[in-house]
Amino acid sequence: MQAAPTSQANILIVDDVPTNLHVLAQTLRTAGFMVWLATDGHNALGQVAHEQPDLILLDIRMPDLDGFEVCKRLQANPETSEIPIIFMTAHKDAVDKVKGLSLGGVDYVTKPFQDEEVLARIKVHLRLRSLRASLQKEIEQRKQTEVQLAQANDRLRRLANLDALTQVANRYRFDDYLNQTWKRLQREQLCLSLVLCDVDYFKNFNDRYGHQVGDDCLRQVAQAIEQGTRRPADLVARYGGEEFAVILPTTTLEGALQLCDNMRANIQRLQIPHATSQVSPVVTVSFGLVSAVPTSNITPELLIQAADKALYRAKSEGRDTSVSWRLADYIAWQQEP
Repeated sequence: MQAAPTSQANILIVDDVPTNLHVLAQTLRTAGFMVWLATDGHNALGQVAHEQPDLILLDIRMPDLDGFEVCKRLQANPETSEIPIIFMTAHKDAVDKVKGLSLGGVDYVTKPFQDEEVLARIKVHLRLRSLRASLQKEIEQRKQTEVQLAQANDRLRRLANLDALTQVANRYRFDDYLNQTWKRLQREQLCLSLVLCDVDYFKNFNDRYGHQVGDDCLRQVAQAIEQGTRRPADLVARYGGEEFAVILPTTTLEGALQLCDNMRANIQRLQIPHATSQVSPVVTVSFGLVSAVPTSNITPELLIQAADKALYRAKSEGRDTSVSWRLADYIAWQQEP
């Protein structure tokens, strides 16, 4: 609850002695305060439940429900626990004062009242309440700003890692994720498979249907490839142009081949016309894949090179097919005279 300015503050006076009520009320009204009156604890709690004052002047000694119990109940309610309570007592000994402060009261005044003292204490605590309210508002605003900033940063991170056209991962995300995954699987000595795939005769497609239709084709193909993967750890990325890459952690060569078959089937179901393809009347994709257990003797770049060579062979063998090998077999083939 935001505190009202001091000159407009609402003060609730709670006292079972009418004379005390009216004398103190007159003093506060003359000082410019709005004054509410309650002659017992129950009436005070009822008024606070209906509308909260900015400060309460609370007599300690009252029949049935004394000031201490009223304070306890107000402090126990999160809705009213922040209302400053100044106890009023006719006793000058410290016992009541200490008890009132320990229950949550912020101050006390002793009867008979000195007008200047009462007004000074009220103004101090209204000012403190106003400062607390301003500080709380600032804290909430900062928290809200931090949340908005975190959300904006999260959106920026997603945008930085996504290909704008196809909404799959971009090349930057691919490179970063491949290196991370390579290091992890090297420690765990588990298999990593990499797929590179390319839309067959895509230049011919663009020439025939136009770049807008070509862009839509790439979006559909990207989604079809992504739907062919199975686990959250699998990553589909646009590698460049009409070429896509799929990182498959802890996936064997046989498992990767099965996933490629799934991807090809998804693309086939799209039935995107391709009148200028030399292998099919609809859009098809060629796949090159390679599998290895990462070690310190080989690099992710070598895995990419092997997958690229497998893709090249798939194209050479007629396209709309998959060529695969284990990285060790590719290295041995490279070393042949």
